[in-house]
Amino acid sequence: METSAIFHRPESEYAYLYTKDEMHIRIRTKKGDVSNVMLISGDPYLHEQKKWYLENTPMNLTLSTDVHDYWFIKISAEFRRLSYGFHVIGNDGTEVLYGDRGVFPYEEKYLAFANSFFRMPYFQEIDRFKAPDWVKKTIWYQIFPERFANGDTSNDPAGTLPWGSKKHPTRDDFYGGDLQGVIDQLDYLVDLGINGIYFCPIFKATSNHKYDTTDYFEIDPDFGDKETFKKLVDEAHKRGIRIMLDAVFNHLGMLSYQWADVVENEEKSKYADWFHIHQFPVKLDENLSTEELEDVGQVPYDTFAFTGHMPKLNTANPAVQDYLLEVAAYWIREFDIDAWRLDVANEVDHHFWKRFYQVTTDLKEDFYILGEIWHSSQNWLQGDEFHAVMNYAFTGTIEDYFMNKRISASKMVSGLNEQLMLYRQQTNEVMFNSLDSHDTARILSISAGNKDVVKSSLAFTFMQHGSPCIYYGTEIGMDGFDDPDCRKCMVWDEDEQDLTMLTFTKELIAFRKNYQAVLSFGELDWFDVRDEEDIIGFRRSFGKETLVAYFNQGAQELTLPVVHQNQLVLSHLVTEKDDYLTIEKNGFVVYKETKLL
Repeated sequence: METSAIFHRPESEYAYLYTKDEMHIRIRTKKGDVSNVMLISGDPYLHEQKKWYLENTPMNLTLSTDVHDYWFIKISAEFRRLSYGFHVIGNDGTEVLYGDRGVFPYEEKYLAFANSFFRMPYFQEIDRFKAPDWVKKTIWYQIFPERFANGDTSNDPAGTLPWGSKKHPTRDDFYGGDLQGVIDQLDYLVDLGINGIYFCPIFKATSNHKYDTTDYFEIDPDFGDKETFKKLVDEAHKRGIRIMLDAVFNHLGMLSYQWADVVENEEKSKYADWFHIHQFPVKLDENLSTEELEDVGQVPYDTFAFTGHMPKLNTANPAVQDYLLEVAAYWIREFDIDAWRLDVANEVDHHFWKRFYQVTTDLKEDFYILGEIWHSSQNWLQGDEFHAVMNYAFTGTIEDYFMNKRISASKMVSGLNEQLMLYRQQTNEVMFNSLDSHDTARILSISAGNKDVVKSSLAFTFMQHGSPCIYYGTEIGMDGFDDPDCRKCMVWDEDEQDLTMLTFTKELIAFRKNYQAVLSFGELDWFDVRDEEDIIGFRRSFGKETLVAYFNQGAQELTLPVVHQNQLVLSHLVTEKDDYLTIEKNGFVVYKETKLL
């Protein structure tokens, strides 16, 4: 047995409170190296009296990657404190005690030493990671406001183009999308099944995307005003729809009054320390185009990426912190928003985000905080900064299998399991899962126009842990390559919509809502993964309910025997004949398993 591969870390995603009385414990071993892992546990103050270290409780092998196995157990403690270690048995017969002091032979003289064991000193409810329950039940819909609907032509900016007049929009185009347009289409979203809207920025800015904020306290006049936004939130809430706004706190726009003061007064500006400035002057050539500003290269101040019109804020400055925290509080306090999505969240310091968490959740206990991070995010998901991140590492693995054909079925499963094991279970339950967005090509384009692939990848994503999101227009078959092509005008003419895709999306959303509990909380079992045939079979189980799914990405049809007691709940490219189900390429089937007594 390779004991150097055994890993556990107390008070982390390997050992945490799931509820106030239930603790989850995980341990990692080399894949295929260990036959059994058992938990040794008891009260730290009863180690000698009870000799609980002589008792073992089997752990379950739950998920595996291509290099590791993960073992899991749920446990409670009578006195709300716990000492614990692991009895690990290798396939070669080796038995060891793994605990706080490392690896020892599984012998009583080591078990009897109290300091051999890890500790959960006390079940501190205040420290437990808590996520808003409503997010688990939410189907998000992402709206790029400038391109969703034009409900009020009186606020159209100069040079507004006819709606959808360009097949491929450019970075400088304006089409007049606004907040009134969203209000006008709320019933459309209700009919679709949506109960959460994620808005790209709506605050005052000069671009069409509004990520170059000039005033956080004002709605961009191209989109409307505060009265319109208040009406939007109220009307959405009446329909059971939550509202999430985009907070761009990593950087400001170059036309903000703070940056304008720096440009004019240079080092004498009272805002000079609001930014990361290396030398003066900082003024850029006024003749630079939008395209040139988007990739201006090195300038004498830090920016978002190399976008010269987005100078980076110094969030370590207390004055900047207080300003941004008042912004965060204002839109909750005055307009009752339900969530903030945090742009470029990984480039802002942890100290600020901890203050941000406290301010927002003090105002609204069930407020949802979502960070834009594209990589592994454990440091932000400890319960005092974010509730979740935009789960690109997770959904990117799905895309690499279904759309890009870059990895095998088993490699996809390995990648998904690895991501799941990075976080606590309650974190995974509220992760934000989107296959495309304003920052990526649309899934239809990634799928080379194959709508069967789109349907399979969407259905697969909707069956995973986390809160799924539809990017506006996906439900009607909109395409688009990388930004700005992925930001086309929403198609409202039904003659130009894919109504079959719309019907499928409604069915998929209804399925997710009907089986939300098992899909949010259920165990995941990859029971049939075939690389050569490109077949994936898995089940999700919670309580007495089990869903079984098969996805066929192979070139050949997949045939399954029919169990008539089972209830077919969702399928695509599936036929039934002579007690057999046939799943075509890019098809899938989901059925509810009925266990006979």
